[in-house]
Amino acid sequence: MGVRRLGFVAAIAATGVLVLGACSSGHGSGSKVTSPVGNDTPTGGTSSSSTPTSKPAAPPARLTAKPANGAANVSPTGPITVAVADGTLSSVTMTNADGKAIKGVYDASKSSWQVAESLGYSKTYKVTAKAVNTDGKPVTSVSRFTTVTPDNMTMPNINYIGGNALKNGATYGVGIVPVVHFDESISDKKAAEQALSVTTSPHVAGSWYWADDQNVHWRPHDFYKSGTKVSVSANVYGKQVSPGLYGQADARLSFTIGAKQVTIADDNAPQVNKVRVYRNDKLIRTMNTSMGKHSGVMAKGKFIDFHTMQGTYTVIGHENPAIMSSASYGLPADGPGGYAPEKIYLSTKISTDGIYLHELETTVWAQDNGADVSHGCLNLNQENAQWYFDHSTIGDPVIIRHTDGPTIQVWQGGDWSVPWAQWVAGSALH
Repeated sequence: MGVRRLGFVAAIAATGVLVLGACSSGHGSGSKVTSPVGNDTPTGGTSSSSTPTSKPAAPPARLTAKPANGAANVSPTGPITVAVADGTLSSVTMTNADGKAIKGVYDASKSSWQVAESLGYSKTYKVTAKAVNTDGKPVTSVSRFTTVTPDNMTMPNINYIGGNALKNGATYGVGIVPVVHFDESISDKKAAEQALSVTTSPHVAGSWYWADDQNVHWRPHDFYKSGTKVSVSANVYGKQVSPGLYGQADARLSFTIGAKQVTIADDNAPQVNKVRVYRNDKLIRTMNTSMGKHSGVMAKGKFIDFHTMQGTYTVIGHENPAIMSSASYGLPADGPGGYAPEKIYLSTKISTDGIYLHELETTVWAQDNGADVSHGCLNLNQENAQWYFDHSTIGDPVIIRHTDGPTIQVWQGGDWSVPWAQWVAGSALH
């Protein structure tokens, strides 16, 4: 029994040796051991698999509002904006003092927002902007600003010569001259003119000309071409057009240039004086006329000149009848050559101070004989006066030659008589 137990122990010992031999390289403690999962790691060394690292935090979104918080005297036309860096806008809310929301629009990426409606003068607004960064972390910004309070305001009106209102969508002659009239005097003409624009299709180069402190006229170098589209804008709202003086509201309109009709009147006595009407450069009518006397009178220390002024006029009105009197140009009715108010029919007005082409049957003898007997107007017989009244358009040029009189001035409607270099020099931006 004892022998058999010793043999069993010896067998176990022998087996243990074999197991050790199968797991060892036989090189002692520096030997390499193979991992059951196939990773070979030197004994006592560092594992080759890296420890996972956390993602860096995204930078916070940064909001910028313009105007800045607390700003005062802000123009109500802006720019009023909110922008975000390192993030996306989630909402922008702008309200006035009554809590009414102001309309605004985002850009495609929602990285900016701007006001989309007009603000008021003397108003306070609150802007609340919210954004998130790329990690979704929110930020909020609140700002307030106040718009400017003008000392005074001026309203622009878009007229033509003589203070008559241009009509949006209307058709005018090739010599029409848009006039922006301000209802307050303008001391900073440069600032005011910068707010004005005229666009044409096809393009026509032109210039503004300040006739006085309230009226600025625009015309090209030459007459427009028929079919030209003209748009006039006075974008003055929110702009300071003179110290303390702001635009009350914007004004804009568009019109079309009609057929080219140019009238040329020749005072070439002793021959018969002629008024010739050209449509698209073709003569369509010839009319006899009697123009202003080649003389004048003194009245209250002032010389009243009866010569018809030379130069280029435009048609500015049609009156049937016109009420005419010598007192309208400074000659009393009881003075030499004076006359009381009377009705004159079929009158086409071409100057602000009362030059017309009109019917006057009592001077047909003079019209047909080259005699000038009027106080400055162009007399026509009834048939011709009716035709011209019916076939002329506001803005049609009327060129008067050889009268020996002075040249018509801008204040009288003689815009096209001003040499181009002088006209351009009349711009505050020249």
